[in-house]
Order: sequence, then C-alpha cells, then structure tokens
Amino acid sequence: MFMDSVGHILRQRREAKNMSIEEIARATRVPMSSVERIESDQFDELPGEVFVRGFLKSYARAVDLDPDEILARYTASRRIAWVTPLPIASPSRPIRSRRYGVAIAFVLLLILFTLALSIVLKPRGDDMPQELSQTISDPKFNNS
Repeated sequence: MFMDSVGHILRQRREAKNMSIEEIARATRVPMSSVERIESDQFDELPGEVFVRGFLKSYARAVDLDPDEILARYTASRRIAWVTPLPIASPSRPIRSRRYGVAIAFVLLLILFTLALSIVLKPRGDDMPQELSQTISDPKFNNS
C-alpha cells in the first residue's frame, strides 16, 4: 500500500465511502479543482506548500484517514522536490547601489542641514533691536 500515491489513496477512500468530489469539496472547503488536482497528484499546480498540507489534512479527516500518515506519505513523495539549488552568487551590484543610495541620502541631508542652519543664523538688518539701532544713530555715541 505504501507504493500508492497520496492522491490515489485519497481517491480510493473517497470512492469506497461513496462520496463525490463535490461532497469532499464542501466538507473540506477546498475548491473542487484543487480536490481533482490532489487526486491526480498534481501538487505543483496547487497554491503553495502550506495550502497543500492543509488541504491534505482536511481531505484525510473527511474520509476518515490519519492526516499524519497522509502528510508523511506526501512528504516522502516530495522529498526530491524540496531540494532547491543554492542561488548563484550575484554580482555585488545591489550592495554597491545600496552604498550609493546611502551616500546620496547623506549628501542631501547635509545640504538640507546647511540650508536650514544658514537661514537660522543669517544676520538680518531689519530685525535689529531698537536699543541697538538708537545707539548707532545717536550723536552721543558718534566720535566724529
């Protein structure tokens, strides 16, 4: 029995219980198209690994099979597909572009800071306090 695929086991059990695909879809809340793909062992055409595992557990419970056994069979059949190659080392371009982005941001902040500082510290002739403006124009303080 271990040689049978997960989809084949589930389909046999569903048929033995005289259940239609529609009944399984309703009982598990799994779309009919997904139930058909599960029974055909077309797992790569299903949404994602987490969903596939959830669908299998729901389907197994609906036909009174042990969900853990079904998941173990599924995992054993998919073990080869889970091996993913390591990504090829990409050139250090993203790191370099990130450095340029940081440098540009720093320069822009420096320019904004300098601009703000020059506005705050800029001497204004019109804003001179009255006391100072009187002392400069007062003849008592003129030595000429």
